[in-house]
Amino acid sequence: MTLIKRFAIFVVFSSFNFAASASNEALNPLIEQVESKVIEWRRYFHEHPELSNREFNTAKVIAKHLESLGIEVHTGIAHTGVVGILRGGKSGKVVALRADMDALPVYEKVDLPFASKVTSTYANQKVGVMHACGHDSHVAILMGVAEVLSKVKDTIPGTIKFIFQPAEEGVPEGEEGGAELMIKQGVLKSPDVDAIFGLHIKSTIPVGVIGYRPGGIMASVDDFRIRIHGKQVHGSRPWNGVDPIVVAAQIINSLQTIVSRQMPLTKQAAVVTIGSIHGGVRSNIIPAEVELIGTIRALDTGMRKSIHKKIHRTANLVAQSMGATVDIDLPMSSSYPVTYNAPALVQQMLPSMIAQAGEQNVKLINAVTGAEDFSFFAQKVPGFYFFLGAMPKGVKPQDAPAHHTPYFFIDESAMKLGVKTLSNMALDYLKQ
Repeated sequence: MTLIKRFAIFVVFSSFNFAASASNEALNPLIEQVESKVIEWRRYFHEHPELSNREFNTAKVIAKHLESLGIEVHTGIAHTGVVGILRGGKSGKVVALRADMDALPVYEKVDLPFASKVTSTYANQKVGVMHACGHDSHVAILMGVAEVLSKVKDTIPGTIKFIFQPAEEGVPEGEEGGAELMIKQGVLKSPDVDAIFGLHIKSTIPVGVIGYRPGGIMASVDDFRIRIHGKQVHGSRPWNGVDPIVVAAQIINSLQTIVSRQMPLTKQAAVVTIGSIHGGVRSNIIPAEVELIGTIRALDTGMRKSIHKKIHRTANLVAQSMGATVDIDLPMSSSYPVTYNAPALVQQMLPSMIAQAGEQNVKLINAVTGAEDFSFFAQKVPGFYFFLGAMPKGVKPQDAPAHHTPYFFIDESAMKLGVKTLSNMALDYLKQ
């Protein structure tokens, strides 16, 4: 391509985005008006969290709001999911905006007037329930976007789907749910979605900053279970049995060498973690069985497949060498692919994002080893998933309360930028 052609494309693209941003100025007063509502909704959902596949009240609140805006509403998708369809005044493409709805089995320890006091049952245990990952803010932001865009419906050249998704954190054992089930049930069809956008609030990115990355931005995840079968015996005579606890220790140590010694880490990151060990009831009884539960994260599909094979090989051969046997469930219950941002879509929408946050506040970030089932949507249609900073000013990232902890906390002023960015990105995409 000649320099002149490149310059011409740049001028056309830049001019279009300037025009698109200018034509969206009518959104600004609407965004100002809805900000207090977004904060109010977020606080309500934070105080009344619900676990995965159990987001019944959350869904009712969302559906009622969308119906009040005159948006076509579909409920009961993937159990509790809600989808709103806003058809613009002109024909055009279809863009989807997604927010996840579920909370986590965590007892909240943040001193807030709207802190969660909810308890429930998870994996047969009594647990606290807390929005410890910011899904309450995601729902509130998308409700705000729906209100803003519904008020300029006649000017929209296309259709916007608002997808409120249950069970992003993983479904209860034995159930289906989340993005994967929504797709199975046709959420990206009728009308067919051309592109999908999503955001995740981030407690360790400064408020006012947006983090993005083309290609893989979040890792794949596969949980797994290894059951080690030994031979029960009195603790004073281990030679008469097969000790699955010692076998478990050797397997855990050996699994750590898969990433540290067998993966090309200069290519991409990967993680193998054992998060739970169960076995035995007394100090003087060597049990017959030990169970290990863990997670695998990878940012490369080939490395992901390789880790799966090596876990099977390592666990089986270590157990065999010590006279034990193993059963391996991999994946056990959750298996998400890499969250992949379509590079062409990122390049197309980056000027829209910069127009809302300012060039100095839109930052290219490293991929993270957290995982997201937004990845299933992005496998089917081009997707763009980004992080919305919500760390209060003056706080250092290392001091910010982490996600999935009892102390998770965000600066609610971040949500206005979330509404502004998603609203404008949706319109700018349709206008292109």
